[in-house]
Parts: sequence; structure tokens; C-alpha cells
Amino acid sequence: LLIIGEGPGAEEDEQGLPFVGKAGKLLDRMLAEAGLAERAFITNTVFWRPPGNRTPSPAEQAACAPFVERAFFLLKPKAVLLLGAAAAKSVLSTDEGIMRLRGHWKDWRLAEGNVSAPVLATFHPAFLLRTPMAKKAAWADMLSVAARLAPSAD
Repeated sequence: LLIIGEGPGAEEDEQGLPFVGKAGKLLDRMLAEAGLAERAFITNTVFWRPPGNRTPSPAEQAACAPFVERAFFLLKPKAVLLLGAAAAKSVLSTDEGIMRLRGHWKDWRLAEGNVSAPVLATFHPAFLLRTPMAKKAAWADMLSVAARLAPSAD
């Protein structure tokens, strides 16, 4: 499972690791409860904290896109989980909002290398901390990812 967020917050920027703050701890709990903790690689659409902790600009995301795509190519994940609107819009090359995108499986295919994977956008854990009522929908998305990754009974 490849998980892609938008960009580092203050704690992530300080430690040089993705999702280590409060939102990261919530994500860790969700992944553990869904049985995905040991199967996930986490990255962001940008690798530095944008000034004022603003949403990364399309230009910033475009500058980092080759690195995100390279991680996708090397990992060849069975599924991709996009956390939040910025990550979803960047990876899926869309202007649709997260409310429309979340919960719907899409396909991400690289132009080169014949690599593709099913992609699901969901709410960012930081949004869940501010909007607890959205946790139920995000949990349903996490369970959908877990089901997609479950070994099939042949």
C-alpha cells in the first residue's frame, strides 16, 4: 500500500518523516486497526513544508511529481491511498474536490513502465481531527483498502 499525503507539517518537517504529528498518530491507529500498518509506505506530494503551512501549489507538486511517480514505479503497490484534496487532485490530475472523490476507486497508470494500481482518495487525518463526524467515512475507506488488499480465496 502506497499512501500519499499533501506535505509535511511542522513536526514532520522537523523530524524529516511523514505523518509523525497528531494526524500521523491517528493514521497509525487506523492502519493498525485495519491490519495495514506493516504493509504501508507513506510519502507526500511535496517534501518540504510550504511557507505558512499552506496547501502545496500545483507548481510545487509538479516539481516533486517525478519523485512520487518513481516511488510508485519502484514499489508497484497493490493499491494507493490518497490523503486529502491536495494529494488527490495532484495524483489524479483533477480539479474535483475531496467530497466528490473520496470513496470512489480510480486507476493510476504511469505513462512509462506499464505500472498501474487502484487508487482511493479519502479525508486527510488532520481534517478528521478537526471534523470527527467524517471519521466514519474515512474508516469505511480504510476498510475498503484492506478488503482490496486481502488475499483472495482461490
